Amino acid sequence: MKKTLLLVLALAFAAFMARPAAAQNSGEYDVFVPIAKYLKAGDAEKLSAWFSENLEVSISASSRDVSRNQAKQIVKSFFDSHTPREFEITHKAGQGNNKYALGNLNAGGEVFGVTIFVSRKDNSYFIQQLKIEKAD
Repeated sequence: MKKTLLLVLALAFAAFMARPAAAQNSGEYDVFVPIAKYLKAGDAEKLSAWFSENLEVSISASSRDVSRNQAKQIVKSFFDSHTPREFEITHKAGQGNNKYALGNLNAGGEVFGVTIFVSRKDNSYFIQQLKIEKAD
């Protein structure tokens, strides 16, 4: 009986360890992976799919509450002037339905600090605030 129990436990442990890492994290989805991908690519169209209906966009200290379409145009204009080369998230945190990430965007030969705030609504995350400011 003990050998059978040990065998069952060993098989269960082996099956658990063989699962992908994402499955081991209780299905926790990192919303910042696709957002970072679109920032790095300078793809305002795909990035805007993550925008809330209304959000705050702050670029170079000019902050405005705008609609999703207005935000897309603002970000597209920024990408047109500052072609992104690299984006790296340096910090992530959150609690409950709210998360944020900090990162560095190398664009147009300059480095910008990026702050992204997202909120969960209807089982999806949406960007509530996007800040892009020139790093000192």
